[in-house]
Amino acid sequence: MPEPIEFFFDFSSPYAYFAAHKVDDMCSGFGRDVAWKPFMLGAALKITGAETLTRYPLKGDYCRHDWARIARFQELPWSMPERFPIATLAAARAFYWIDGQNPAAAKAFAWSCFKTYFGDGHDISEPSTVGAIAAGHGFDENAVIAAVAEEAIKQRLKDETAAAVGRGVFGSPFIIVDGEAFWGSDRLWMVKRWLRSGGW
Repeated sequence: MPEPIEFFFDFSSPYAYFAAHKVDDMCSGFGRDVAWKPFMLGAALKITGAETLTRYPLKGDYCRHDWARIARFQELPWSMPERFPIATLAAARAFYWIDGQNPAAAKAFAWSCFKTYFGDGHDISEPSTVGAIAAGHGFDENAVIAAVAEEAIKQRLKDETAAAVGRGVFGSPFIIVDGEAFWGSDRLWMVKRWLRSGGW
């Protein structure tokens, strides 16, 4: 069996929200599983010297318009969060704790986090919010809140982030297919073509 396609993302990335809506269905059409891997985008931005898109003159206004436009195109709920960007440590740590028990549930939880933040415009930076989202997927809210503070889970996210950056991941979303890297939700069409043809 081929290795899973790797989907790296930060929960504070609008473009990851749009890609997350499509990536599993797209890849399953080629008989491929997708491994979702949240990481801390800030660590990569420190290395590249880049800033959050909305902090750039002109580019920020374009991105806000583009996000709303993509949401309409994909028929996804969209509400630009009042606080943007945010620290997504709690969501990412909770993801890995849930993933250790049920990978499918972890993906469902991740999608709910994305929808809460970008679909409803609600801040997801607090462990209590993340715990409530996880409770909607059958997990004990207090257990999730406690897990977010566990040293082992904190280290897991640090290790996942270091491993991602070490492999050249510098943006969100970032997809790796059999060693071939694609950056951005606007590269999903290229990922699909790569899967269909086996590369070029």
